[in-house]
Amino acid sequence: MARRIGVLALQGDFAKHAAMLTRLGATALEIRRERQLAGCDALILPGGESTTLTKLLDSYGFYEPIRDFARRRPVMGTCAGAILAAREVDDPRVRPLNLIDISARRNAYGRQVDSFIAEVAAPCLPPPPRFRAIFIRAPQIVRAGPETEVLIFLGPDPVMVRQENILALTFHPELTEDFRIHEYFLAMTRG
Repeated sequence: MARRIGVLALQGDFAKHAAMLTRLGATALEIRRERQLAGCDALILPGGESTTLTKLLDSYGFYEPIRDFARRRPVMGTCAGAILAAREVDDPRVRPLNLIDISARRNAYGRQVDSFIAEVAAPCLPPPPRFRAIFIRAPQIVRAGPETEVLIFLGPDPVMVRQENILALTFHPELTEDFRIHEYFLAMTRG
């Protein structure tokens, strides 16, 4: 049976995540109301603009429903989604969900013009051994708690981390043709 994966669709690049999930045989559900979460096996918090997403999560009443959802089911946050999933953020305008024990720094690598692509070692994924990671106004994980496993580094910086059923990435896997990270996340929904 196809997994039903919600993609928060308030702002940001949710459509790319949905398209990738569909190509992998999952049912992608664009989530715009908290009641839609009930039909999901997992949830993706996509990239976008974290201060805008903070306002939207608040105005649509998503904070507690997402926290409750994350107690029982897998959640993946990419870029701004990782900022929202964090325990701490360096910007007081962003109210994080406190889903994973990390501290995030917004736009740590610079502005939009400073966006870049890097080949990162990905030992947590099946071959090939590297993943082409796209960083767009990317955050930095400046602290990962003792229960948070670092899966991928960029130099000394953690860029993909996991704590139990929560996965956080500072880059955009949905902008590549490499399905391995979404496959990894789908595997989290099965066990």
